[in-house]
Amino acid sequence: MKVLGSYEKARLYIEAHTASEYDPIVQIKKINPGPCITISRETGIGAEKICELLIDFLLCRSNQFYKNWAYFDKNLIEKIISDHDLPSHFREFLETERASAIDSLFGEILKVHPSNLKLLHKTSQTILQLARFGNVIIIGRGGNIITSELKNSFHVRLIAPLKFRIANAQHLYKMDRRTASHFIEREDKTRKLFIKKYFHRDIEDPMNYHLILNTYLMSFEEIAETIGSIIIKKFPFAFIQKLEYSSFQ
Repeated sequence: MKVLGSYEKARLYIEAHTASEYDPIVQIKKINPGPCITISRETGIGAEKICELLIDFLLCRSNQFYKNWAYFDKNLIEKIISDHDLPSHFREFLETERASAIDSLFGEILKVHPSNLKLLHKTSQTILQLARFGNVIIIGRGGNIITSELKNSFHVRLIAPLKFRIANAQHLYKMDRRTASHFIEREDKTRKLFIKKYFHRDIEDPMNYHLILNTYLMSFEEIAETIGSIIIKKFPFAFIQKLEYSSFQ
């Protein structure tokens, strides 16, 4: 059996949720969209692996109308560019989440470009569209703030001690300790500045989230099961009842 990569899963997700308006499943989900989970994380957490496990946990428990799940991180970039016909050199802004890059990028390329705020607006439009589809996990990019008014949204913050994150980054990105330490310090700072400058929020404020988890104290599997169990409890309409899905366990 072919194992699909995250990009292919995201593409199939988008195709499924933009199917014919006469598709009964599409109509059901327009009226009552599935959950939208946003993940804010400190650098070096390993959020992608957690999202993969979370989708596996939720997928086998989803009912027939809410079977299509995907997460968007770098895949979200492709979706944004596709949605708004943006040239590929805007990827630098979309990939880094760095406020300084946003300020300087558009003065460096060609002559006529959308302003940083206009591009941010396009990013927000795409995130909102994905959230309204439901059955989606959005990593970073202020997703929790952008979707804060949607009833189907649930916001998670993943944290861990610095030493643990440095060791994790060494393993995930094949870095030496010094490089990993500088990488984490830089990325944490730029993410914090991005949220502060463009959303006027503190990324570390616990009031921005439903749930904050210390990933140092839990395995990836435990984290996925914890989040997933809450999602099933909070959005029961999208899932098979416990007695029915027990065979998947």
